[in-house]
Amino acid sequence: MEFGIQFFPDVGPAQKSAVQYFAESLKLVELCDVYGYTNIRTVEHYFLPYGGYSPNPLLFLTAAAARTKKARLTVGAALPAFTNPLKLAGEAAMLDAISEGRLELGFARAFLPHEFAQFGVDLDESVARFDEGLEQVRLLLEEENVTSKGRFHSFKNVTSLPRPTQKPRPPFWVAAIGTPASFEKAGRLGHSVMAIPMAGTRVGELVALYRDAWRKAGHPGKGRVMFAFHMLCHEDHGEAVRIAREPLNRYLKSLVGAASHWITGTRSKDYAGYDQVIAQLDRETFESQIASGAAWIGTPAEIIDQIEAYVARNGEFEIASMQVNFNTIGYEDAAASMRLFGSKVMPHFAKKSGASRAA
Repeated sequence: MEFGIQFFPDVGPAQKSAVQYFAESLKLVELCDVYGYTNIRTVEHYFLPYGGYSPNPLLFLTAAAARTKKARLTVGAALPAFTNPLKLAGEAAMLDAISEGRLELGFARAFLPHEFAQFGVDLDESVARFDEGLEQVRLLLEEENVTSKGRFHSFKNVTSLPRPTQKPRPPFWVAAIGTPASFEKAGRLGHSVMAIPMAGTRVGELVALYRDAWRKAGHPGKGRVMFAFHMLCHEDHGEAVRIAREPLNRYLKSLVGAASHWITGTRSKDYAGYDQVIAQLDRETFESQIASGAAWIGTPAEIIDQIEAYVARNGEFEIASMQVNFNTIGYEDAAASMRLFGSKVMPHFAKKSGASRAA
């Protein structure tokens, strides 16, 4: 298993300025190569404290590229619903060049009704815009002199520059929450899948569905799965809980607040059951997140047990993408957590991996 860090800003000017947030985050990025964190990931969201400090993940990852030499740079994820594919393809290839081939490009449908409203995009066009945008970006990155006539964007005989550094293009990821069709489609198309463990006991079933679709489509290997977790590691259990509890509870409430339109009556054919998904999230707490394995909080030994228990329940996956400075957690606490996790937790799994290969 690989371990990476994820930046999901969940603060606004009242809690932390953008200058402070990004300065702290980029200092955390500098720890990645030192301790062996293999990827750095950030999101695309708009307008509200929940994600609003990250309207363009490529900008942050470009700054991260200058602070690291080894870590992969993961867009987690771009939103084709709000972006012209010509712009996204060109900017993605630009970062692939700047980072000397470390970009991994993720795509998501977006799920916050307020974002669709502000951009003037119909929620019922979500799937169609996602499918068209992903395919057009793929064509622009893989080929030259591309022509595509789409429902939302069309272009003729265009070659996107710069050309990708990775050939034929950077790896693609597809974001999924709990819809079986999303996992199946990602596997069938040969893309990696990034998910949030919101689906509870169904996580293992969804991963199995993804890997089965991957195999049936004839792709080599078994695909890649990345799960997102909150993580706070401390030598003292009580301190870990004290530092993480309220920021995690506030993060959960912020998420539900940003998505509250699903609870108050918004409906879309492209988001069946999202009222239930958000209603379930509204019941989540610090304690329930730890119990389900969605948050790894505690001492190194406790977190090792939490990770092993999660894998035993849900099956193996390739990458854990961890939020380390969620909500108002500051640099010092997040950096100490990363250092301790990197020096005490990650070596345990590296040894297990080496022993497994030797066997």
